[in-house]
Amino acid sequence: MQIKTIFRFRVCRRSLVKNTQRNIRKFSLFFLAVFFLLPAVLVLSGTILSRWELEQCLASLTGGVGEYITWKFLPRYPDFEHYARVLFYTPQFFVVFWNSMKIAVLVLLGQLLLAVPAAWAFAVYRFRFRKILFTLYVVLMLMPFQVTMLSSYLVLDGLHLINTHGAVILPAVFSTFPVFLIYRGFCALPESIIDAARVDGAGEWTIFRQIGLPLASNGILSAMVLGFLEYWNLMEQPLAFLEDKSLWPLSLYLPEIRLDQAGYSFVASVITLIPPVFVFLIGQEYLERGIVASALKE
Repeated sequence: MQIKTIFRFRVCRRSLVKNTQRNIRKFSLFFLAVFFLLPAVLVLSGTILSRWELEQCLASLTGGVGEYITWKFLPRYPDFEHYARVLFYTPQFFVVFWNSMKIAVLVLLGQLLLAVPAAWAFAVYRFRFRKILFTLYVVLMLMPFQVTMLSSYLVLDGLHLINTHGAVILPAVFSTFPVFLIYRGFCALPESIIDAARVDGAGEWTIFRQIGLPLASNGILSAMVLGFLEYWNLMEQPLAFLEDKSLWPLSLYLPEIRLDQAGYSFVASVITLIPPVFVFLIGQEYLERGIVASALKE
C-alpha cells in the first residue's frame, strides 16, 4: 500500500511539473507574440487617431528630451481623414507604390527565367569545374552589397542605367541566392527518375518541364516568396543607384515623411505592409516545404 502511494505521488508530481513547464512556455510565447505585435498595433491605432490626438501623443517628441510618450490605442472618435488623404489626395504615394511593385515583380520574373535553369544545370548535369563554379556562387551570395557596390555602379554607369529602374532590377535578376535555394530542391530529385525518363526517350526539355519543375515547385515558390519580401523592402540599392526621387520605392519614400505628417505616415506604412503580408500568407506553406527540401542532403 505504501509503495502504491509513493508511486502515485511521483506520477502526480511529474504530471504537475510537465503541466507547469507547458504553462510557462505558453505564457512566454504569448508574451513574445504581444511584444512583437505591439508596433503593428500602434501603427494601426495611429491610422484612425485624429490629428489633434496624434499631436497630443507625439508632443513629447517635439517638445524636448526626457519626456514620456502617451499613446491611445483607441481614439475617442475614429477618424479616417488620413486614409482619405493618402488614397485620394496624394498621387505621389501611388507612384512610389508602383515603383516598388514594378521592381519586385520584374526581378522575380527575371530570376524565374535565369535561376531555375541554372539550378537545374548545377543539380542534374555533371560538367567540369561544376563544384568550383557553384562554390563561387555561394561566395557571391555571402558578399554584402557594400562589397560589390562600387563595381556594380561602374558597370551600370557604363551601360547608362544609373538613375533608372534597370540599375536596381538588372543586378537583382542575377542574384545567386535563388539559384542556391532552387538547386537544393532539384538535388532532392532521385537520379533514377531522370535516368528512367531518358531511357524512355524523353528529351532534356521534357524532363525539365514535366519532371523537374513539378517536383521542385516548393523550392521555386519559396525562392519567389523570399525574393518578393527582400526586393519589396530594398533600401541600399535604390539609394545608391537612383537620384530621382520619383523613381524611389516605398522603402525610401516612407523615411522622407516628416513628424508632423504622422497620420499620413501610419496609413502609408499599413498599405505598404499589405502586399508582403499577403504574399507571405499565400506562400507560407510552400516556403516551409522549400526550406525543408533545401536542407536535405544530396
